[in-house]
This record gives sequence, structure tokens and C-alpha cells, in this order.
Amino acid sequence: MFKSIRVRILLILLVVGTSGWYLYSNYAETGSPIKLGLDLQGGMHLVLEIDDPDGLMSLEDRAEAIQSSERVIRNRVDELGVEEPIIQTVGQDRLIVELAGVTDEERAKELVGTTALLEWKLVRSTSAVEASLGRLDAAIVAALGVDSIRALGRDVETPGETVEDILFGGEQPPVDEDEIPEEVQELQDPDLEALEEELEDLTDEELALRPFSSLLQSSGGDGEFVVTTEDYPVARFFTELPEFQAALPRGISLQWGWQPVAIGARTYRTLYVLERDPFLTGDMLEDASSARDQQFNQPIVQFQLSRAGGRIFGDLTGQNIGERIAIVLDNEVVSAPVVRARIMARGQIELGGSSMEEARDLALVLRAGALPAPLRIMEERTVGPSLGQDSIDQGMIAGIIGLLLVIVIMIAYYRVTGALAIVALSVYMLLLLGGLAALGATLTVPGIAGLILSIGMAVDANVLIFERIREEVDEGRAVRTAVDEGFGHALSAIVDANLTTLITALILFQFGTGPVRGFAVTLSVGIIASFFSALYVTRTLYLIYIRNKKAQDTISI
Repeated sequence: MFKSIRVRILLILLVVGTSGWYLYSNYAETGSPIKLGLDLQGGMHLVLEIDDPDGLMSLEDRAEAIQSSERVIRNRVDELGVEEPIIQTVGQDRLIVELAGVTDEERAKELVGTTALLEWKLVRSTSAVEASLGRLDAAIVAALGVDSIRALGRDVETPGETVEDILFGGEQPPVDEDEIPEEVQELQDPDLEALEEELEDLTDEELALRPFSSLLQSSGGDGEFVVTTEDYPVARFFTELPEFQAALPRGISLQWGWQPVAIGARTYRTLYVLERDPFLTGDMLEDASSARDQQFNQPIVQFQLSRAGGRIFGDLTGQNIGERIAIVLDNEVVSAPVVRARIMARGQIELGGSSMEEARDLALVLRAGALPAPLRIMEERTVGPSLGQDSIDQGMIAGIIGLLLVIVIMIAYYRVTGALAIVALSVYMLLLLGGLAALGATLTVPGIAGLILSIGMAVDANVLIFERIREEVDEGRAVRTAVDEGFGHALSAIVDANLTTLITALILFQFGTGPVRGFAVTLSVGIIASFFSALYVTRTLYLIYIRNKKAQDTISI
């Protein structure tokens, strides 16, 4: 019997030591023995919706897009390192994202909401746009009207402001229509009758307005213009007008650089002239990682293309050595390097003055893939840590009061055996917390409810055992026999109660979401710990108690 007790004690010490080690490891890594959920430690709650202002997407398309978006955002959040995020769809076009413990809210919103549509496009000459500036200005005037344009601070052209003045010294050279490329003469929209009629109705005063071209300045590089940062909001508003897009030359798109550039003492935004259609997209991207350029010590993102993408990239770069290729992310040009040699499956994106964190975030969203449709934030809530601390404090107070009541009642009613049960419950609590730490589970307020419920079930198991032992003692059996019979007869009732509750908890975990899952995990771990504590730890304590009793004919119960 001594050997049996020794083995039991060693096993209990091993399980307790393992639980303690997991709790200590979590505390050393995160500062908390158990990971806390959004409601306990604070974080972000976002409600996202498919951005379809024109209503072009059908209900089926929106539902499919939100399902795909859920997978992409989950991949991004997993790489971000947020533990136990809650990401779930609501209805056909909304997505709920809860990120516990997030401190950098703006970074999290950018990672979650960035579409991450990566494209490679050839940079075209500015001459294609220069020949159409008059038409572009007229399209803006036709769309907004003179009063609206002047309300934006744009007036008739002033010498020294227009791109013609900058490029040609104030005199527009004669243009031979035969020398204008065919793609400049044709507009993108195949049905231009309505736009042409509006342009024909403009007066001479309206045609004299230069709302857009007066903002443009030469950057000194081919394929791009620059606009001062002060004029950038108005210029971008103009370029996004449908009438402006329709008036662009066929096959041409104008896209802004994603960061300001410094020229002299002023800052500007770059406007690139690109081919409308990309020759390669991020669908053929296999991997992306951040690094530092060894020559200039600037952050870069290195990318790896698929075999098919490498062939396309190699053929096109080989045919355009000396030309520029723009790398476009979400319709903004990240960089536009000159092709020095043929590039196959591997390349890099130069990020200029960006930080390494921005490079890592860009690599992260590229690896996770692009969202199938843009998302907009419909609702944003920040749960502060003070609210979480309040919940923790209240939960601790409730738990302490409950445990004290259990201890008092158990000892008062069952005396020495009640004290043994309290020791077993202490072991149970350590096993429960250690099990949550080992699983990496996140404790939430519903999880605390599951924890308290499992404590009640652990006490209930001990009560069943004690009452069975009492019955055996009342029937005149010896103490050792009464203990053995009491545990044996209570076993079936304890197994039935714990097993049915465990099955229910597993069903909740399988089909539940968010807080329901947190409750199910805590309850499941608690049931297993309760079963081990009641049938193994409590019995071991009984064996030690009986073995050291001088009198074997009585038991304090």
C-alpha cells in the first residue's frame, strides 16, 4: 500500500508541476499566466462591410466576397500574432473582427482593411496625357460647373502655372494631329456621345478654365508629374471623377504615388502615367519578406513569383530594359524603378523613406493575399484595459467569496474529510489554470462563468463521494472498506454527470463562436480537472489519512 500511495503522490506532483510550469512560462512571455480576452484586457472591435457604393455587386457576389475576405483577414491576423482573434461573418456582407490586446489601433486597421491588390504596370510617356490636358480640363468643368470649381479655389489659367508654361515656356507648340498617337485620339469609354455633347456646350469662359492642368508641375522624370501636397486633395478629387476617367486617352491611367516626395524646400505627390492594364498581378505572388537594402540601408520587400509569373515577368523586363515599371498596391504606386536587366521570379519593392515596420506589414498583407473586394469600417469600438480590469477585479471578488463559502461549509459539515476536499480543490484549481495555459486558451468573462460552474461540479463530486462513505459507515463497515465502497459506488454517478456535461461543452465549442467557445473551453478543461481531482487526488488524500490514523475504526466525516 505504501508503494501505491508513493506512486499516486509522484503522479500528482508531476501533474501539478507541469501545470505550474505552463503558468510560469506564459507569465514570463506575456506578463500574465493566462491569456485574457477582449473583454478582460481590452482591444479592438471592428465591423467591416463590403464597399460597393454603386450597387454593382449581387447578393451572391457580396456573400462570396465576404467569405473570401474572412479567410484573408484571418491569415493576416494570424501573422500579426494576435492570440485568439474573433473573426466571423454576420449576414451576407458584414464581418466582425475582435482583436484582444492590440495597442497600435491604426496599424491594426490598416492591416485588416488594406485591399492589397498588387499590380505591375509599364510607365508611359507624359506626352500621351499632355496632348489631352485641354479635354481633361473641359471634362472637369462639364462635370462640376464653374461655380463649384472656383469654390475649390481653382480659377482660369494663370501664366506660369499650367503644365504648358512649365514645359514649353508659356507657348503651346503647334501639334500635328497626324503625329498624335492613335491611343491619345481615342478615349477609353466607347460611348462618348454624352460627354462630347457636354464639351460642345461649354462657353469660351468655361473652356478657358484650367482646373487640373494648372496644378501639374514637371518632376524632371519621364512618365510622371508632381502636385504640391497643398493641391493634392483637390487634384486627386479631379482624377477620380468618372468624366475625367472617360476623357483619358485609351489604355492610359493616372495613379498617385503612395508617399510624398521632397523636391527642394517643398513636398509633392507624384502622379504617374501608366498603362491601364497590368501585365502581372499579385495572384502570381508566392512569398514576400521584408529586408534592408545592403547598399542604401533602406527597407525593401523581396518577393517570389510563381513559375508562370516568373516567365511573364522575365519576358516583359527583357523587352523593356531601360524603361520603368511601376509597382502598384491598391491603386497607388509604391515604386517605379528602371529595368536594368532581365528579372525572373525574384525581385524587390523599394520603399524609400518607409520604416521597417511598414515593410513588414506590406510583406504580411502580400503573403496573406488580396481582399476580393474593398472593405469599409462601419463600426469601431475600443475596449479599454480599465474595463477589463474592472471585470477581472469583480470576478476575483466573486470567486474569493465563493471559495471562502465553500471552504467554510465543507469543513463545518464534513470536518476533517471536508478539509481534505479543500486540498483537492486547490489542486483542481491549479490543474484547471495550467490546462488553459497549456492549450493557449484565452480567458473571457463567459470563460470565468465556465470556471465557476466547473468548481461547483468539482464540489458536487466530492459531496457524492462523502455521502456514499457516510452510508457505508452507518451500515457498520470498516473505515477502509467504507472508503473503497464509497468511491466505487459514487463513480458511476460522477462519470455520468461529467461525461454528459463534457459532451455538451464539446458541442458548444464545435458550433459556437466567440464567447460561447470561451465558455466551452473553460468548462471542458474544468470537467477533466474535476474528474481527476475528485477520483484520484481526493482518494490519495484519504489513503494517506487512513494510513496515519492510530485508530482505524472511526473517520471524521
